[in-house]
Amino acid sequence: MLLKSLEFKRSDGIQVKVTEIPVLKEDEHYFFMLHHHLQFYLKEVFSSNSRAKVYSFRHYMKRRMKWADYQAVFHQEVLKHNA
Repeated sequence: MLLKSLEFKRSDGIQVKVTEIPVLKEDEHYFFMLHHHLQFYLKEVFSSNSRAKVYSFRHYMKRRMKWADYQAVFHQEVLKHNA
């Protein structure tokens, strides 16, 4: 799975990084749901008063999604013999 990160400055001047954002094609099943949650999460991070500089979108989605859907989106294949 391909993950991306996003960096921006909030209105109070703090540089913030949102990590572990999955990259999905527009025709994939979970694209709309993740896009919708990402918009809400970025608004929440942008307007927060927290001093944190790094936020994880994966941990946010773990709290918001059903477990079966979370595993379908963020499932990582286990490599055989550390290959």
